[in-house]
Amino acid sequence: MLKSILIALLLMFAMQHNEVIADNKSCESSSECAYVEQWDISVALGYGQKSNPLQDYDDIPLYILPSIAYYGEKWFFDNGNIGYSLKEAETFSINISTSYSEDRAYFYDWDPSNLFLGNTSANSDSILQMPMKSKGVIDQPKVFNELESRRFTLFGGVEGFYYLPWGFLKAAYGHDMFNVHNGDIAHFSWNYGYAINQWVFDFTLKTDWKSAKVIQYYYGVRQSENEYWSQQYKASSGWDSGVELTTRYIINQHWDALLALRYNMFSDAIKNSPLVNENNSKGYFIGMAYRF
Repeated sequence: MLKSILIALLLMFAMQHNEVIADNKSCESSSECAYVEQWDISVALGYGQKSNPLQDYDDIPLYILPSIAYYGEKWFFDNGNIGYSLKEAETFSINISTSYSEDRAYFYDWDPSNLFLGNTSANSDSILQMPMKSKGVIDQPKVFNELESRRFTLFGGVEGFYYLPWGFLKAAYGHDMFNVHNGDIAHFSWNYGYAINQWVFDFTLKTDWKSAKVIQYYYGVRQSENEYWSQQYKASSGWDSGVELTTRYIINQHWDALLALRYNMFSDAIKNSPLVNENNSKGYFIGMAYRF
């Protein structure tokens, strides 16, 4: 019932966001603000890389990072997510919104999380050579057969922001809207932005909870992929944690120099998956950003 209500509301009002921004005179520069009923379109060109924790999957190169957003009086669109503002006040806001995670992006280079990020050599037809994880003295199979599809889905739910002099706090909850795995996610973060002349720094600490159904769907092993590990690995829920830093140097109204750093530590539930050989994912990007 809740899922049906969320889908209906999201389709009715359309379009998500990361923070409430309107005609705010306190913005340090026009490049920080998205104005009501105006499209905010930018593209960053440069080079970077996002590490891929999956065994025998290449890291993901980053060349072009587009950003497309539109904020109406109530509804908004932000890089593929849609939402509707339920309540806005001076110190807080509450929205219904959609979101998607990066878990599927490690398997498919055309996942929305990897749009315009270049190709990886891995895909669903890969034959994975997995490391041995011994149980006693039994030799375990090393070869994984062709991976089955990991389908994309949107999470629908609610998000809240609380604004403070030293940044803002965000809390969000989402449930699988399209019955792909019927899992749940929760997100908590603190974001702080600071400007010095033409330099703008944006720092985020975050943690994400994923239910066992989410982790099992993406990181679990199907019987057709490897019969042994399909029985041995059963996911539990878990908490990821991460830190992000984005630094911009504002050259003029349209151009910024950009440096972005990302680090995400996986939960034990994900690290224990036989598909995974890294306990974290790191990313960086350096380039120039142009706002239209």
